Amino acid sequence: MLNDEFRDNVHKRTFWENLIVKKFEAPVVIIFAVLASLFVTYIIALGGYQIGVVIICALIGLPIIYATVAYPKFGIISLIILSFFINYSSRFVPEPTPIGLLMDLWTYLLLLGLFVKMKKDKQWGYFNNPITYFLLIWLGYNMLEIINPVSPTILEWVFTVRTVAFIMLMYFVFLYHIRTKEFIRLLIKIWLALDVIGAISAIQQEFIGLLPLERDWLYRFPERFKLLFIGGHLRKWSIFSDPVVFAYNMVAAALLCIALMFGPIKFSKKVILGCMATLFIFVMLYSGTRASYVIIPAGILMLFILKLNRQIFVFSIISGIALFVLIKIPTSNATLARFQSAFKPSKDASFAERAKNQEAIRPYILSHPFGGGLGSVGVWGQRFAPNSYLAKFPPDSGYVRVAVELGWIGLLLYCIFNFVIMYKGIQYYYLIKDPELKTYCLGMVLFIFAFDVGNYPQQALVQYPSNILFFLAMAILNITMRLDLAERKLKPEIKPSKI
Repeated sequence: MLNDEFRDNVHKRTFWENLIVKKFEAPVVIIFAVLASLFVTYIIALGGYQIGVVIICALIGLPIIYATVAYPKFGIISLIILSFFINYSSRFVPEPTPIGLLMDLWTYLLLLGLFVKMKKDKQWGYFNNPITYFLLIWLGYNMLEIINPVSPTILEWVFTVRTVAFIMLMYFVFLYHIRTKEFIRLLIKIWLALDVIGAISAIQQEFIGLLPLERDWLYRFPERFKLLFIGGHLRKWSIFSDPVVFAYNMVAAALLCIALMFGPIKFSKKVILGCMATLFIFVMLYSGTRASYVIIPAGILMLFILKLNRQIFVFSIISGIALFVLIKIPTSNATLARFQSAFKPSKDASFAERAKNQEAIRPYILSHPFGGGLGSVGVWGQRFAPNSYLAKFPPDSGYVRVAVELGWIGLLLYCIFNFVIMYKGIQYYYLIKDPELKTYCLGMVLFIFAFDVGNYPQQALVQYPSNILFFLAMAILNITMRLDLAERKLKPEIKPSKI
């Protein structure tokens, strides 16, 4: 594996040296560049600036497409960055513009790069693990929904699987191309930096006000404003698609920071991570998403169970006391009052409404073991079968949506799949010897656990970047174990090191 990395680095360095140093200095290349410039100038003069825009897009786009296929690290980093900003950038264009196709294109390019790489390397052993097997079973079940006789139209399945299946396949891209501890470290830094940008955007929305573009998006549909303006306070969504996605990404990032704090890092970095975790939890309150408030104590409890020592014990006690005070303290602050209501579900009208909807749909789930068809609930159901019963059903919960669309058999498979992920992640955490890799594994376990819990009251994994990051975390669980085993073959004993 290490030889493969060395060979790849030498190949890439040689490629750029040949391209820039050797090729561009040739007289023929210089003459060709001058003639090409004159030709482009002539074309723009004839066709107008529109032709120039097309040429510029091609000059920029084609190298990016090539880099995404040929250099998977660039493609993976670009995919993560795009997943954070794709929803925000959609507000710069008219509402019907299918800007999500850009993410589809990126996944296709990464898969193409994976096939090209595997044809050369054929490292099939990377995929030999239980998580991969159960992912393939789950993916296959989703594919078989195309023959579900209850589904009102095949178009629902086509448009849903286009995104769902290819996002799942990103797991294989991550698992195959992430081969070093340094690259994991880089990805986590980029990941947390993007979350910091999201936190800053939320602070801007809360204390400075909405930007004109954000205000136009908010008031474009009256239903959107009614959904986000609750109790005299506007729920913030930052750069994400909605407040739920924003809140879940903030709380999951906070748990990731907390996990990293207990790793073998310098004290100054622990302080930075602690400040980031505090920032993420602080801005998460502006989302008004009560489901995310419960994830914090749940995640800390999981951390307490997995890493029971004096530091964790003290941290858990302090966190528990702080949480108790926040829940019980009298307040007139709308944000804090909404936070407190998350721990009093009996007084929560929305919780009661969700329970009522779930009770109403239960007979349908029990009588349809394979569900109503993939995509029958939500946007695609309303578009392709607006008069169907499921098109009008508000699933709210991610698990309820799985049960409705894929049946109780699908829900059972989904729960087993998530159990296997958590089980193997926890098992890997205890088996890994390298302290840094062990910390990364712990962080991914907490991240996945946060979304597993959050998927009950809300649909946690249907929007970017949550879905991309979830499968990235799944892949890193296996990668940390794989790298640790490789290191143990090279070194008889792993000693802690400051990073």
